Amino acid sequence: MPGVLPEGEPVPVDGSLPATALREVGARGFGVYVHVPFCASRCGYCDFNTYTAAELGGGATREEYAETVLAELRLAARVLGDAPPGRVETVFVGGGTPTLLPADDLARILDGIDRTWGLAADAEVTTEANPESVTPDSLKALRAAGYTRISLGMQSAAPGVLAVLDRRHSAGRATAAAREARDAGFDHVNLDLIYGTPGERPEDFARSLDEVVAAGVDHVSAYALIVEDGTRLAARMRRGELPYPDDDVAADRYLAAEAALGGAGFSWYEVSNWARTPAARCRHNLLYWTGGDWWGLGPGAHSHVGGVRWWNVKHPAAYAQRLAEGRSPGLAREVLTPDEAHMEDVMLRLRLASGLPLDALDPAGRAGAERALADGLLAPAEYAAGRAVLTLRGRLLADAVVRDLLP
Repeated sequence: MPGVLPEGEPVPVDGSLPATALREVGARGFGVYVHVPFCASRCGYCDFNTYTAAELGGGATREEYAETVLAELRLAARVLGDAPPGRVETVFVGGGTPTLLPADDLARILDGIDRTWGLAADAEVTTEANPESVTPDSLKALRAAGYTRISLGMQSAAPGVLAVLDRRHSAGRATAAAREARDAGFDHVNLDLIYGTPGERPEDFARSLDEVVAAGVDHVSAYALIVEDGTRLAARMRRGELPYPDDDVAADRYLAAEAALGGAGFSWYEVSNWARTPAARCRHNLLYWTGGDWWGLGPGAHSHVGGVRWWNVKHPAAYAQRLAEGRSPGLAREVLTPDEAHMEDVMLRLRLASGLPLDALDPAGRAGAERALADGLLAPAEYAAGRAVLTLRGRLLADAVVRDLLP
């Protein structure tokens, strides 16, 4: 959950939504996101809405957190009222480090969601975790509670790279945790990688890819390092202690990821995500990318229901205080205009392997698509069938292609 939130109009004290939004709830699916803001330490590159124990005061402790989230869930049930979303198709618990909460608390939150709206029989239920925050026993407890998918932050198999990123786990702990999750019965296991860290050598990233494949996971996410203002990593680069990331290096790393993962039986389904099978794709993220609805629980969490998007206050203490007073924790919201919704649809769908229907583009966008096709950025066969789908080169230049397809 990024630390910087956009501007917007105030959220009503009771969190109520326009009638037009309530009529459309769940038209493209419905999920729940739960933000857990606690971390044992702050990674140098991270600007997410997270806090260490030393940064938190009363009303925001881990021990109280599950009950506070359940209070927002009760508010959500009142807001949706007679317009329930139907069965919850996906739940994603992110952070922060969700697994710093006891497994029993994560189970209580999931049970609360089920009691409120009902989980679909085949619901995908994901939790993020840092490798050092789970054990075989805690993983078994999470699986028994109904969690079906786990996403582990590996970032790299190279000790030097982990040190630059301020990661606390050892180089081999992430893949060991992935194997423990498989042994615990998780249906799907993801490992996250970051590439392009200063000092990372080609052989370091190759080793990371080899270890991911050997771990037997069925999903991999790989992201280029982004240097966010206000982070410790950004400060080190400004002081000249570390070089800034190199775009050419990032492109080389991406090509290496595609070659290694493709050769191991993974297929890309979003620019930064690969899965062994269609069933292994992250359905919760696909809900985001295809315009679905979700309620975001927790400080700083974003929600989207029927074309209305809002975000909660960021600090856990302020979040808890508002709920204790019977008020919505929402800080601000915006109602997407048709043009804004179209822009986001193009930006997100073009990043998917399924692509974007060409008839979703206006004449200027179609002209941009023709130029992208001529430049080898869109796949000819898919284009002939009426869809804009990125080629491998197009994936490297995805942002530029998106800009050319928008007014």
